[in-house]
Amino acid sequence: MRSDSTALTLFQRHHTLRVRQKKEWGEILTGIETHNRYMVVGDDDQPLFFVGEVGDSVSAFLLRMFLKASRPFTLELKTPDGAILLRLKRPWHWWLSRLNVEDGMGRPLGSIQQRFAFFERLYEVRDASGEVLAMLRGPFFKPWTFNVEQNGREVGKIQKQWSGLGKELFTSADNFGVTFGAIEDPRLRTLVVATTFLIDFVHFEKRDN
Repeated sequence: MRSDSTALTLFQRHHTLRVRQKKEWGEILTGIETHNRYMVVGDDDQPLFFVGEVGDSVSAFLLRMFLKASRPFTLELKTPDGAILLRLKRPWHWWLSRLNVEDGMGRPLGSIQQRFAFFERLYEVRDASGEVLAMLRGPFFKPWTFNVEQNGREVGKIQKQWSGLGKELFTSADNFGVTFGAIEDPRLRTLVVATTFLIDFVHFEKRDN
């Protein structure tokens, strides 16, 4: 089965997903940032896939140390048996972030583009041709919530969730809930999941060691 088809099937079968960032105690104690890693579970609380930041070179380490949350990155989403479902690539940016989403074969599936807005956090979710499928809006007075909207109507939601006192105090480890709600389009579901990781980097990544 093709990797992109597998991803779309997985996302279509579940009403909600939980994204759990994984941190090691060595990172907690030293404050040295390592590769971002996540586990994603479905409605039945079983692991669906694992997500990891790739790149082990010295330059990648320096980017994590000095650019921190502003660094370019590539994330790979893999099944428990190691098959690559998606690649998420954020190129270098000066201000507003962009995330390009590819299937496991490198074919573009869409992108997420951050937009400037007063008193809210705003993102466009686009398909591979550049058409805007949905908007993500983070209300000013709900800093942990991002609503997925189509034609001004809320159809889904991404929310940062409490990850425990130790993690909240000492690390940037984050948990997120993704609710698909009225989202039926498997392409949009896939891109909303991808947006969760960009939101984590932009708004919740720890910036100080």
